[in-house]
Amino acid sequence: MFPHQLNDPRAYEIAQALLGGFNRHYRLFRETTALAKQRFERADWHGQQKAQAERIAFYDQRVGECVELLELGYEASQLPMEVWQQIKLHYIGLLTNHLQPELAETFFNSVCTRILHHSYFHNDFLFVRPAVSTEYIENDEPAAKPTYRAYYPEPGKLGETFRRIVTNFQLKTPFEDPARDAAHVVAAVERQMGGVKWRTNFQVQVLSSLFYRNKGAYVVGKIINGFHETPFALPILHGSKGLMIDAMLFGEDDLLMLFSFARAYFMVDIEVPAAAIQFLRSLMPRKPRAELYNAIGLQKHGKNLFYRDLLYHLRHSSDKFRIAPGIKGMVMLVFDLPSFPFVFKLIKDYYPPQKDTTREQIQGKYLLVKQHDRVGRMADTLEYSNVALPRRRFEDELIKELKTFCPSLLDDSGEDIVLKHVYIERRMVPLNIYLQDADEAQREHAVLEYGNAIKDLVAANIFPGDMLWKNFGVTRQGKVVFYDYDEIEYLTDCNFRKVPAPRCEEDEMSGEIWYAVNKGDVFPETFGPFLLGHPGVREPFVKHHADLLDPAFWQGCKDAILAGHVHDVFPYDASRRFARG
Repeated sequence: MFPHQLNDPRAYEIAQALLGGFNRHYRLFRETTALAKQRFERADWHGQQKAQAERIAFYDQRVGECVELLELGYEASQLPMEVWQQIKLHYIGLLTNHLQPELAETFFNSVCTRILHHSYFHNDFLFVRPAVSTEYIENDEPAAKPTYRAYYPEPGKLGETFRRIVTNFQLKTPFEDPARDAAHVVAAVERQMGGVKWRTNFQVQVLSSLFYRNKGAYVVGKIINGFHETPFALPILHGSKGLMIDAMLFGEDDLLMLFSFARAYFMVDIEVPAAAIQFLRSLMPRKPRAELYNAIGLQKHGKNLFYRDLLYHLRHSSDKFRIAPGIKGMVMLVFDLPSFPFVFKLIKDYYPPQKDTTREQIQGKYLLVKQHDRVGRMADTLEYSNVALPRRRFEDELIKELKTFCPSLLDDSGEDIVLKHVYIERRMVPLNIYLQDADEAQREHAVLEYGNAIKDLVAANIFPGDMLWKNFGVTRQGKVVFYDYDEIEYLTDCNFRKVPAPRCEEDEMSGEIWYAVNKGDVFPETFGPFLLGHPGVREPFVKHHADLLDPAFWQGCKDAILAGHVHDVFPYDASRRFARG
């Protein structure tokens, strides 16, 4: 129950300190995000990558600072429940006219759960549901940038409109050929609309900030023609003589690929996140809000929304958590809920001798992936501590498996199973299972995608380590994505070698390795026996990706990265790129 009166002066001071901590976080978050424009203009790709990784750590740093402030100033962990109830009420009042209330609520939860013991996590203290509406929030200050801008092209002047749209972002680097780019865009729109007549209400709406990632900047918006809306994105890249519009992406499916859970978070400067998310949802209604917040770098709030979605789903379903289909991993125990499109992964307490690793090292690999450019080929993970799930929703076989392999991560109260540390990823069809059921054309496409996935990872300076088919998944769009991270390494930390020639006939006939293998050594020629046993797989692999069995390919990529080259990895097919004359 909430108190009938707010009678403790400390409560308001603590609420103010909490909001001050959040405001400092979001100010610093926006400052580094806004600098993405300068980094793009200078083609500072290494700086962009560094800022991307550093920004992910901002949130936990600010939460830690706020916890320390409240402990030193108020001994916050010793305050009675009644005071924390008052703190929350004061905090809600402070958010009335705030521009990021949903993020501030999540920040409050993060600080509280650091300060209070787990047994005190109670609805009265935390924002289990949002307390402040995010509907129709906008900064009404005259000088404020609107969430999106609307343009009303006159017939025959669509090219001029798109030139004005791009110019309004005020990029300092000039474009190579603005007239050429405008002509490409107009032709693409005409092909997409297929001669549809312009209606009275014809407009183009675009979000007011560019979306920066990797080596691209993206205009994101929609074309409205009467009652019909067409989402689009324009990738802007550096050409040989200046900037250029590289392609035009249309429709929800194209944008879902652009905003994929397997890609790094965008750098995009947004003052009112809820308004931007509402706009993005109009372009991608199938994309969960949690994943959209993740995509724009607000992954802590994305985690909060995901957890709410999970609890809501559990209240409206009755199936049980089970051991996930597929080959069991040696390092991770994986389970899922059939009606929920995600998997839950726990690090086992012990591993077979061939897995020379530790829990801390595995956690480090997952953090590496979180901070790295995932280039559309590594699934994002949500990391949680102390997740309580109803015990009755677990199959007995799964309970037994958890108690056998992960006892240190498990609390079984009889009512709940509490997972002390768990990773959650979007569920995909394991590639080995997909290949079993695929016809010839599907198999060739999957093998082509598998090799492309490895090459994209290589371009991002990632060596996947264990490249077995079971460690890759197939998404709903047919993309192949890597999801087993316990053996990944930076490509530049590996030494790619040819298998030495046998010294004698005994070496050649022996089943044992006759040559020295040092730490970091990789022998691509040896991949074949593990990957290509089935002729239906071997033939398309050799046809499309025989170079993956050649150490010269790997070493060449490594040398390029060490020389400072940053590879292009496009979130759209090469066939979508505009021709350059």
